[in-house]
Amino acid sequence: MKIRTRFAPSPTGFMHVGNLRTALYEYLVAKHEGGDFILRIEDTDQERFVEGATDVIYNTLKTAGITHDEGPDKPGDCGPYVQSERLSLYKPYAEQLVKEGKAYYCFCSKERLAALRESAPEGTVVGYDRHCRDLPQDEIDGKLASGVPYVIRQKSPLTGESTYVDAVYGEITIKNEELDDQILIKEDGFPTYNFANVIDDHTMGITHVVRGSEYLTSTPKYNALYEAFGWEIPTYIHLPLIMGKSVDENGETVVSKLSKRHGSTGFFDLVNEGFLPQAIINYIALLGWAPAGEYENREIFTMDELIRAFDIHGISKSPSVFDYDKLEWMNAEYIKAMSSEEFLSYAKPYYDDLGLGSQHYELLEEMLKPRITRFPQITEKLQFVKELENYSVELFVHKKSKSSIESSREILNDVIPMLDGCSWDRESITSLLTEYAAAKEYKNALVMWPVRIAAAGVAVTPGGCAEVLLLLGKEEALRRLDLGLSKL
Repeated sequence: MKIRTRFAPSPTGFMHVGNLRTALYEYLVAKHEGGDFILRIEDTDQERFVEGATDVIYNTLKTAGITHDEGPDKPGDCGPYVQSERLSLYKPYAEQLVKEGKAYYCFCSKERLAALRESAPEGTVVGYDRHCRDLPQDEIDGKLASGVPYVIRQKSPLTGESTYVDAVYGEITIKNEELDDQILIKEDGFPTYNFANVIDDHTMGITHVVRGSEYLTSTPKYNALYEAFGWEIPTYIHLPLIMGKSVDENGETVVSKLSKRHGSTGFFDLVNEGFLPQAIINYIALLGWAPAGEYENREIFTMDELIRAFDIHGISKSPSVFDYDKLEWMNAEYIKAMSSEEFLSYAKPYYDDLGLGSQHYELLEEMLKPRITRFPQITEKLQFVKELENYSVELFVHKKSKSSIESSREILNDVIPMLDGCSWDRESITSLLTEYAAAKEYKNALVMWPVRIAAAGVAVTPGGCAEVLLLLGKEEALRRLDLGLSKL
């Protein structure tokens, strides 16, 4: 049997990392076994539909490196792959169940259903009371002939238990009395999500259904439909929740379901913050799955390596916590592993904005590669190149280097004319300043500190004194050193 999985997002304009992890795991489950990964757009919920959202789905999968074998843009034998284009498919299946006594017409008005909910004790969830489940056939025929609006409901079992086996959580048993008679076809003729899902999965040959653990208790309703039609039930792979960390008003760390209050939760939000798509995918793959065997304890994976390593048995039952610091670390590892050409392709827009030309590219890579975790940090770290802040003279005071206002004034007064006659390269600048320090019997740090402060106007720079001077250029560097001396 060839494994077939599907990703079936709703076009709501946003790809949450939880949705993306589901898509990734579905892709890996299929590809690990040489199977097919299908993209299906579930757009029957018109209230949540967002114009252009389908493009967000395509762009996310493409940018993330998750390639589908069949979909709206890659027709196969099971199309159409957009749910709204499949509407004529669903009602005949529901009507078949009605004829076989496995579903029924429900004529209850919205007012009656609202009254049911209102009459329920506070704090309780009331399901449908099955008022129309056993109506006499002549009454059903009369209502249909009179055009009374109706929905079609599933006849769920009333007693006993329903049990199935999930690939992650094992055997799951639900009391049938907890299952309601869910709607299959709505009053407007549209299928409900649950019903369309089963029909689509069967007709598309889906063998493995990968979804969030919140569906564990509702899966018996899906299985009842498979059994009603006499279809083979797919393998279920339910995934643990992704949680987020926050700090409450008492300073305590609180873990709750990941949401926007924890930070960016959308794929492109993270990309726009400077996280690399391949790092995001690598990190998300490890949120709820642990590699084993030759890949055990490994953290950095290419997509091809993930495909080879991925095994359903490595999926955890326990919720995982989205750790932005860990993602930041992983992103930095990807940056460090880049070739010079790749690093420049990401960094160049920031260099251009700062006015830094190609003569500095090699130096900039050396300075930045070990020090940034995301490329947008380049602007912050090198902002001094573009603009000298109106810094405080107290910056010249540094306990560790024993720098003071007086020593800084003396040093700048001495080295400015020397630098004016110096060749403007790193070796010459460094030699000049270290030789001056040796001649004065000063530590190098005592000399370098005031020169760097005057040149950059900030206490922390990604490079040392000579690198800062080189990036500024001789004329600008000397101008800033003169300003610094004037401050002192």
